Amino acid sequence: MSDITEHDITDILAPGLRVVFCGINPGKSSAHKGFHFAHGGNRFWKTIWQAGFTPVQLKPEEEHKLLDSRCGITMLVERPTREATELSRRELRNGGRALQEKIAHFQPYALAVLGKQAWQQASGVSKVAWGRQPHLMGVTEVWVLPNPSGLNRASQDELAAAYRELERSLAERGL
Repeated sequence: MSDITEHDITDILAPGLRVVFCGINPGKSSAHKGFHFAHGGNRFWKTIWQAGFTPVQLKPEEEHKLLDSRCGITMLVERPTREATELSRRELRNGGRALQEKIAHFQPYALAVLGKQAWQQASGVSKVAWGRQPHLMGVTEVWVLPNPSGLNRASQDELAAAYRELERSLAERGL
């Protein structure tokens, strides 16, 4: 695969969403295919289905069906890499500012950032715990959940349980 610097992956955002999932950046495989979380080893689609966000397990090419479940998706940094560790602190900080603008515009009930270290760098917050964060982004709750990448050592059960905590929190409030 050639070095991909541009891609056709677009945000899936709309007003009134329950949650916007925010990946770190597209992997090379996702950039090549043009869909979020499109690498065969990525567990995003299975995880959100197991956690109860979607009624069926979607395929990456069905990503726009997320809107039917009042879910959206975006990314911190647009530049594709093999691993998120290739991103600079500056790219992540700039991505964090751009994310704040998107969230301010669409005002979902929750933002789920998928990766603790990337969020620390993007937000400038030095101590980040898993789960619901103590601060809001405008009116939006911020959650930090494990990244579903196949490079993450978390088991599928652990991923689904972490995401299910967010789903339950939203459901308890009738969202």
